[in-house]
Amino acid sequence: MQGLSFSNKVILAPMVRVGTLPMRLLALDYGADIVYCEELIDLKMIQCERVVNDVLETVDFIGPDERVMFRTCSKEKDRVVFQMGTADPKRALAVAQLVENDVAAVDVNMGCPKEYSTKGGMGSALLSDPDKIEAILTTLVRGISKPVTCKIRILPTIKETVNLVKRIEKTGVSAIAVHGRMKEERPRHPVHCDYIQAVAESVSIPVIANGGSVDHVKTHDNIEMFREATGASSVMLARAAMWNPSIFRSQGAVSVDEAMEEYIKYAVCYDNNTFNTKYCLCQMLKDRVESPMGKRLHAAQTSAEICEVFGMTDFYKKAQADLEARKSYLQANSSSLSDQPTLDGDVITMAVKFERREYPPQITPKMYLLEWSRKEKLEQPVYETEQRAQDRAFQSTVTVANKKYRSTLWSKSKKFAEQAAAIVCLRTLGVPEGRIGEENSGLVNKRKREERKQGISEDSGITDSTNRKRRITEPSQKDEQETNDKMMVVNGSCGQTVP
Repeated sequence: MQGLSFSNKVILAPMVRVGTLPMRLLALDYGADIVYCEELIDLKMIQCERVVNDVLETVDFIGPDERVMFRTCSKEKDRVVFQMGTADPKRALAVAQLVENDVAAVDVNMGCPKEYSTKGGMGSALLSDPDKIEAILTTLVRGISKPVTCKIRILPTIKETVNLVKRIEKTGVSAIAVHGRMKEERPRHPVHCDYIQAVAESVSIPVIANGGSVDHVKTHDNIEMFREATGASSVMLARAAMWNPSIFRSQGAVSVDEAMEEYIKYAVCYDNNTFNTKYCLCQMLKDRVESPMGKRLHAAQTSAEICEVFGMTDFYKKAQADLEARKSYLQANSSSLSDQPTLDGDVITMAVKFERREYPPQITPKMYLLEWSRKEKLEQPVYETEQRAQDRAFQSTVTVANKKYRSTLWSKSKKFAEQAAAIVCLRTLGVPEGRIGEENSGLVNKRKREERKQGISEDSGITDSTNRKRRITEPSQKDEQETNDKMMVVNGSCGQTVP
């Protein structure tokens, strides 16, 4: 399969709580060829919605609780590998299809020995079920266009390990990473270079050696020594990179303090979770975590406070100013860019979303559209809603006066998708939609008077017609209160465009 090559590479290993966007970008800056994200569980990822974040210039995968589960950007697109935890071929494929256009490859974690992974049959638990391994990898290789890899731990004997790897190779994966410890072993145990070497000699695909941070890799020069000791094609670093990501720097590592400062810049620029940032910085501090600086870091509760600990308050203020400038620019131009209707076949489309906070309580675009239709003596709007399998997002098309209207953006709920379709229709027709600050059309006041008299509900008479994908038949619920998207911190020096 064409695409990302795993031969002769130095790679940032997947690390939970460490391998988020700031660490990945920093590793690339220092010389890593490929970076893996932290393991992300299929059951969580499958519920995410893919959102283009124009403020940060990132692509975010956001869960139902509004948490950013995975964030990536164009700078790493051709070199980031998405690692998932899974024990189910269908779920694995759904997640892979959700992210494949934003990453360079997809990896399955088959080596994590921690309970949170193994209790669901994931991670190293898969090593005892080669049939499931084969089913997952074969499904992924056949189902996506990007390279598929996996990361394993060694089995009790070299023969068992080699037999498993040969079976994995037959699935069509592009590479295999081998952590040279058994699932019962921990970093204090020596890495088994002879196992990795036996694997490398038994297959034709690239083998990535992992597990040498404690015993073998102290400096950049040691990376090549570890590669030679294992006979592997490439080397993957975890702890050595976590302690100082400049281990990837061919000219030699910079000081940990310098690396921490660069990490903080990325963390601020890309609005990294504060507690995740603190965790990574504490790993870099190591035995200095109990120092006065370490204690101040531990007490910090915001990115601003973290920056204060490291004497970077001016940087933070500039980042905030850049954020506001970009946010204002986007807000000023968003309406002119998104409010241009486009004909897609027989459907009029716009890129709009329903934002609950933009409308008064109990006022919605659907309400305005229904009232306008009644006033014009038209048939009531008909909503046709479908749900996308891979991420469970919704899209709705509304038919009014024999014309169809739809938003090109998918929504997190059926209700929000219908509201977005109504917005497209109303804006195309030049009819008020009920937003805060909009001139009152009188439609809703009349409607409410009629409701008090007749006891009718907002959506009475509005029906869903059969659609071509998944039928949505459940009754309309109350409009959800959509949480304000957390505004992101930007800094022009990080590559974002700040007008």
